[in-house]
Amino acid sequence: MNVPFWALTLAYWLHMLATVAWMGGLAALTILVLPAARKALAAPAYLAFLGEVQRRLDPLAWFCLALLGGTGLLQMSASPNYQGFLAIQGRWATAILLKHLVFLGMAGLSAYLSWGLLPRLRRLALLQARGRKVDEREASGLQQQEAWLLRLNLFLGVLVLALTAVARAA
Repeated sequence: MNVPFWALTLAYWLHMLATVAWMGGLAALTILVLPAARKALAAPAYLAFLGEVQRRLDPLAWFCLALLGGTGLLQMSASPNYQGFLAIQGRWATAILLKHLVFLGMAGLSAYLSWGLLPRLRRLALLQARGRKVDEREASGLQQQEAWLLRLNLFLGVLVLALTAVARAA
């Protein structure tokens, strides 16, 4: 595919910008913000804080994911290494296939966090805010699951970056 220089340059720039925003937000949240909040805040305040963070971060994360998908497909189709859909020949194609599979895994994990786990945590925070008793074991288990899944998503993001490096070197 013959993509104009300006369009490919814009796609590379937007792709890098979305990567930095998404991975930076995920890394800051996983390594800095949530562990500090867990230590500094009582459970009801932490759960409320988590809901507020999600409300602000989710739209940015999903926008970045969409931007990564669109710009990545444009870059891939413009690559001289691209031989066609599921034409897996050589290191570049293998690395790109694995990268896309890991990316899809990250998107699925993010969807579960956004629309599965975090709403359950927000519901517990709402119950606590209304003075209702919640099962502390359930709340703790959900918080541990959230922390583990965020770390897993961050690891997968680092793996995507490593596969990108493999593809670029091929």
